[in-house]
Order: sequence, then C-alpha cells, then structure tokens
Amino acid sequence: MQEYKYIKDQDQDVYDALIGEENREATGLELIPSENYVSRAVFEANGSVFQNKYSEGYPGKRYYGGQDFTDAVERIAQDRACELFGCKFANVQSLSGAPANLAVYSALLKPGDTVLGMDLSHGGHLTHGHPATHPAKIYNFVTYKMKDPDTGEIDFDELREVALKEKPKIILAGFSAYSRELPYEKFVEIAKEVGAITVADMAHIAGLIAGKALANPFDAGFDIITTTTHKTLRGPRGGMILVRDDADMYKKINSAVFPGLQGGPHMHQIAGKAVAFGEALSPKFEVYAKQVLLNAKAMEAVFLREGVRLMGGGTDNHLLLADLTALDISGKDAQNVLDEVGITLNKNSIADDPRGPMDPSGIRFGTPAITTRGFGEEECAKVAELMIEVLRDKDNQETKDRVREEILGLCNQFPIPDSHV
Repeated sequence: MQEYKYIKDQDQDVYDALIGEENREATGLELIPSENYVSRAVFEANGSVFQNKYSEGYPGKRYYGGQDFTDAVERIAQDRACELFGCKFANVQSLSGAPANLAVYSALLKPGDTVLGMDLSHGGHLTHGHPATHPAKIYNFVTYKMKDPDTGEIDFDELREVALKEKPKIILAGFSAYSRELPYEKFVEIAKEVGAITVADMAHIAGLIAGKALANPFDAGFDIITTTTHKTLRGPRGGMILVRDDADMYKKINSAVFPGLQGGPHMHQIAGKAVAFGEALSPKFEVYAKQVLLNAKAMEAVFLREGVRLMGGGTDNHLLLADLTALDISGKDAQNVLDEVGITLNKNSIADDPRGPMDPSGIRFGTPAITTRGFGEEECAKVAELMIEVLRDKDNQETKDRVREEILGLCNQFPIPDSHV
C-alpha cells in the first residue's frame, strides 16, 4: 500500500477514501472485465511532474515553450504503441475510449453520415450508436446483431445487406459485452464492397492483442483501431487511436483530437501510457495475456457444468456474460450479493433481455485483474464455484460468511503485485 504521506497530513477525508479503496481492492476479487491493476511504475508516472505541464499540439509542434521532455515522453508512447500493434501511426492524446471514438467520427464523417456497428443489446458499446449518446444526435447509426446468442455467431448475411442498403462510411467492429473472437476479414470484405472505412474498437481486448493472445485487426486489413489504455493493457485510464498506414487519415484524426475536441493533453497520463506500453512489450506480458484466456475458459467450464447459460455459448476472450434466469436471481441482486462476499462484477443485459437495463438478467465478469494477481486455472475454477454457490444460497448468511473467508484467503495468497515486469 502507498503511504500518501502528504495527503494524510493535509486532507484526512481524502486520505480515508484512498485507504478505504486500497483495502477494498486488496481484500476482494475484481472480476469486472474492464478493470485491472496498474504497476507502481505506472502509478509513479501518472502522478509525476508531468502533471504540471501544458502541451497543446504534438511533438515538435507545440504552442507553448518548455516541451523538450514532454515531446520525448509522447514520442516514446507513440513508438511503443506502434510496435505493440504493428501500425505506422498512434495518437496517444485521447483522454479515454469514448473521446477516441468521437474523434474518429469527427475526423472522418460529416453530420448525417452512416456508421454500422454492433447493437448494444448484443454486446456493442454505448458509443457505437446508442440514442442517448451525443454521436447518435450527429450521425446515423445502424446496427448488426448476433445470428444466435447461444453461439455468438454474427449474422454477416444481414450485416452485408444492411451495408449494401445504408452505404455506411464506417463499419465498426468492437464490443463491451461480447465473448467471442470476431472474424475481422469478413468485416473488411464487406467494407471493400461498399467503400467503407473499417474501425475496430478494441478497448476491452487491446492487451490481449498486444500480448499476441488474440488476432490483430490490422493483420486482416483494418484501417483504424481505437482503444482504452487501461483494461487488459494495464495502463492508466486513457485512450488511444491507431492508424495502420494512411498518413492523411492520421492527420485528420490528430486535428480532430486537438484542436477539434480537446485542449492540452494530459502529459502525466501519456507518461503512464509510455511505461505501460513498455511493460506490454516484455515477454512476461505475452504469458499474462495467454493466461487471461486460459483462466476465462476455466470459469466457463464451471458455469456450463452447473447448467448456467452463457451468452455466445462460452468465451474466446477475457469475459463471460451469464444469464442467471436458471438460478432465479436478477443481475442486480447477483451483483449485490457477490459484493457482500468480496467478489466485484457488474450486472449486464443479455441479448434480447426481457428485463430492464437497471435490473437485467445477466452478469458480466472476467479474468484480467485476477490474472494480474497470479491466479491460474485452478483458482479461477474455484472462484466460479464459489460464485454459483453464493447465488444458489443467496439468503444463507452462513454460506456467505464462509465464502467471504475463502475469498480473503485467496487475496492473501495472491496479493496485488507492485511490478509487472
């Protein structure tokens, strides 16, 4: 745990909140698929002297003076990102995943242009066209779905028909609650047929791509990848836009990020990204990425054995989406009861969910964070068994107390590591 010496001396209220969160993370298991633990090196960079510096513009073309070292650290982040993902260009200034997607839309579309993306209820993301979001008020979003929620197969015949009819400027592949690997070549084939740009939103699986555990959309011919830099990539909370090889496209995206949508970049965040990308280039990270998948399969096996329906029929990546109807508990109640025993995950809608989004039928969980702690398949299978036991016996305090003790034992056996290299 960190000391927070100056905060403790100066601001007891904030100090108490910080210590409370450190204790929560140390004594519980984080199964939310989009959360992870950064190394102390990333912590140091993210809380560094780069907090102090305004750096509008890009390396070599800043609007303020005193940029020798900000230029250096941003170039390091860019170079490492390009090496990780096998592309020519990287914008590392996006503040998070949603602003990264908005920047791509702003750079490449005119108001009213069409984007074809995955339906939110079938695993897509809010920024892929949900009516409540700002992009949906500017651009025309149309969607595709899974052909069969029990296998996860995308209906590419329907996708092609929609593309031929709607003539989208962008075809978007990516998700926030989809557990299968996407066949990127099929998206590229349809995009070429209708003259669309291909964008892969890889926020959830960027680390698994960087770690060579999952396929890289650039290898299939995708034009752009947007991503967060936390989640499986284990960096600071932030975003990034990667362009395979089109210099003009990259120039438009840079202009959309700054000055189009953002002011000065958060240089402390970029320093943290640079450190995290360096960690992801290590051979140890490839071992980590592959273990994330093995651990998810171990949890999958337990849920299927116990008769719990998994959307997509299982998982090819880091996450699982379980339909709890057979356990006679809602996603909201499951989230709450598991939180009581020290297991954190999130309620989540399933495909064509008969329940509402605030109290849906499913839960979403995954293995990135517990794999960072050192869990293997045996431990992950045990966690899955404990989850199902609690959900089946949710009103039994004795069961919950015993499981809580088992979770504490696992946390003590596998503490959050300080170093990732």
